[in-house]
Amino acid sequence: MSVVDRLSELGIVLPEVAAPVAAYVPAVVHGGLVYTSGQLPFAAGSLPATGKVGAEVTAADAKIYARTCALNALAAAAAAAGGVEKIGGVLRVGGFVASAPTFTGQPGVINGASDVLGEIFGDAGAHARAAVGVAVLPLDSPVEVDVIFILA
Repeated sequence: MSVVDRLSELGIVLPEVAAPVAAYVPAVVHGGLVYTSGQLPFAAGSLPATGKVGAEVTAADAKIYARTCALNALAAAAAAAGGVEKIGGVLRVGGFVASAPTFTGQPGVINGASDVLGEIFGDAGAHARAAVGVAVLPLDSPVEVDVIFILA
């Protein structure tokens, strides 16, 4: 099943590519791969929440935001590659969670990104990953995700 068909089956409509918030491009194609810049959970041009996970933001909400980040990354990769049908799978996910000092659930939060990529790509969505807790992220976002995609 193609990625386009799978997205349709899942009822997922990719968002518009989020505008960069600094001096970078959303994604770069190189050597059979698409590298995305860190994606924040922008929805309709704004962040759904700000603050630290484990304080102002719940882990359950942050997991949803990580999913949004992954879909934003896929949109950026598709735009750079010339269409979502050019994306063949996922190589690596990097996840960053702005964490309260005692919060240790970063892997569960970043599962939001990993899970949706697995739903979309099936076996080709299996990937290496990092889930890192940080003090603060751009614009006080609770999560940020970057993805390396494999071209089809």
